[in-house]
Amino acid sequence: MNKKSILIVIATFLSSSCSQNVTLNHTHQVNLASIHQHIKQLASDEFAGRGPLSEGEKLTTRYLAEQYHAMGLTGGNKGHYLQAVPMAKLTSDQSMQLTVGDLTFNAGTDFTARTQQINTDIQLDKSELVFVGYGINAPQYQWNDYQDVDVKGKTVIVLVNDPGFATQDPQFFTGNAMTYYGRWTYKYEEAARQGAKAVLIIHETAAAAYPWGVVENSNSGSKYTLIDDKKNATKLPIMGWIQQEVAQQIFTQAGLTLASMQQQALTANFTAVPLKLTANLHLKTDIEQAESNNVLALIKGSEKPEETIVISAHWDHFGTKQTPSGPIIYNGAIDNATGVAGTLEIARLLMAKHKLHPFKRSILFANFTAEETGLLGSELFAEGTAIPTKNIVAILNIDGMNPLDGVDYILQYGNNLSELEHYLTLAANAQRRTVKLDPRPQNGLFFRSDHFSMAKQGVPGLLFMSLGDTDPDYISHRYHKETDDYTPLWSLAGMEQDITLITDIATTLANNNDWPQWKQDSDFKQRRAEDGR
Repeated sequence: MNKKSILIVIATFLSSSCSQNVTLNHTHQVNLASIHQHIKQLASDEFAGRGPLSEGEKLTTRYLAEQYHAMGLTGGNKGHYLQAVPMAKLTSDQSMQLTVGDLTFNAGTDFTARTQQINTDIQLDKSELVFVGYGINAPQYQWNDYQDVDVKGKTVIVLVNDPGFATQDPQFFTGNAMTYYGRWTYKYEEAARQGAKAVLIIHETAAAAYPWGVVENSNSGSKYTLIDDKKNATKLPIMGWIQQEVAQQIFTQAGLTLASMQQQALTANFTAVPLKLTANLHLKTDIEQAESNNVLALIKGSEKPEETIVISAHWDHFGTKQTPSGPIIYNGAIDNATGVAGTLEIARLLMAKHKLHPFKRSILFANFTAEETGLLGSELFAEGTAIPTKNIVAILNIDGMNPLDGVDYILQYGNNLSELEHYLTLAANAQRRTVKLDPRPQNGLFFRSDHFSMAKQGVPGLLFMSLGDTDPDYISHRYHKETDDYTPLWSLAGMEQDITLITDIATTLANNNDWPQWKQDSDFKQRRAEDGR
């Protein structure tokens, strides 16, 4: 962004602020009562945890489409509010056991295993175990854990996160800040490219950024996947996690220690270690093929309607799980009923602005399905069937808002990634707030929400997330648990701040000619160049 562009952006923000002061009325103020009602409804037991392909989905998508329609927004998918997302619902049999030599482990308490292949019966039959360190092949870091080893048809054991986190050395990968190579999704993708039959990721709470309970809850119920024309045959057959104690037992049986293997994996000249053990597992999966939906709603621009700003929040959560003691509903109030309520309120505010002074560019509201199971709804959206990615200026993505009191800062996820960070600074300063870098960069949150699907297609974005930031108790006791419930005691002052801030950024982008760029050389920047932006 050159100096002239920066001055134009600043002028637009100042103009927007002045216009707001002149026209300020109830229509242009954040409606906290309305937000309370949206969260209460979306996180109610009636909506049954908003699980994709459930009655809760029907209630949720209908509710959102009706709200957008009542505001005057049109359907964002060629006039329709829904965008079909064909997918499969996969439910693995939790009575399975993993055996390694003389050791036997139970699903849930000791390990998790699932698949994205459209295959009801997958077996590990005396599958050779190989420890491949962090399971990373990263030429830009001169790092290849798979060098000189053939893992085709084998089961690989890998460490979570990346060597930078383990060493805390800023010159090693990116130090404490997780790279995409540290994400579990990457571990599975790379192992599949290497031809492995299964992956067992060793869980560590600090390195993973969440306790074992999150892994168990996220992998033991029904999961979802998009379906390709090969029935996902190129996907990793078995995607697994194991407890740290389980890994220690396996290494002990191999005559090794987990600690020594962790240390050995920290060198660039690491060589994979065959454990001279075999694994056996019978993964049986019930598969239902059905159609879920994204919800898309549009404010059409007056001068350049093809150029679009996307504002998003995933609508899904974990639904209802049947247990021997009865059903458990995962209502997901903060994650992400708050975010969805935020998009509805931002849509109302922006539509009111648009009626007074039409935006030059279009603004699309996208509530994605199946974020919790691998960003599936946004992955399909990013294919560009509703809107080509070359026409998307930026994405502003919300994933868990702050329903408590306001704060004097806004969190920024990622550092020096794109010029959108400048917009964030200006909007925060207009509220007399500062920009605070993600205090937990080791958690890799930039790679864990729907804007990342767009980043992989070259579209820059900002993540607005407050999961546990103002409530230290949240991650350990409510995140991805049945206790993430709505309460009318929330002040919503934090949401009010951020809704206003996001509205300001969207207003600025919708009225200027700027195409924010990626700052660093990356696959994201290269992909954007392919779109001619």
